[in-house]
Amino acid sequence: MHPIERVASREVYRNPWMIVREDDVRRPDGSSGIYGVVDKPAYALIVARDGDRYQLVEQFRYPIGLRRWEFPQGTAPGSLGGDEPAADELAARELREETGLRAESMVVLGQLDVAPGMSSQRGWVWLATGLTQGEHDREHEEQDMHSDWFSGAQIEAMIRSGEITDAQTIAAWTLLRLADR
Repeated sequence: MHPIERVASREVYRNPWMIVREDDVRRPDGSSGIYGVVDKPAYALIVARDGDRYQLVEQFRYPIGLRRWEFPQGTAPGSLGGDEPAADELAARELREETGLRAESMVVLGQLDVAPGMSSQRGWVWLATGLTQGEHDREHEEQDMHSDWFSGAQIEAMIRSGEITDAQTIAAWTLLRLADR
């Protein structure tokens, strides 16, 4: 069987962070259908580790109406359409912007698909070590953000209790644990 084929596509909405489109498709059996797709640029998520301490950021997440702890992560606004920075540059920039940390070493732990049933967004998970503290340079939308250090046991307790619910953070924690084996 062949994959689903896009027959036509209409842009429904656009802003600097995403494009929403509706695609007319042909399924492998020849029947027609539609897919709503959210296109977003690639993102970087950074696990900043200093011994058994890990840097998390907390911020208000408007779509769910809650403050949440998560690993530093982000995209390059306005980079849709091929103007994305290199993955390692994006990771270093997001770490610096959100936490003020600079890393001597950045190693890829893996790749994640955010919501492949509705979004094209993919991201890379990085392990940052050899950290030095500097000033953060947060975007205007991140003005309520703050960061702190947590032990591995604290992070796992926060995941179990539902204090950390960000799927990418939980998946990144799993990639880290697998890499540490």
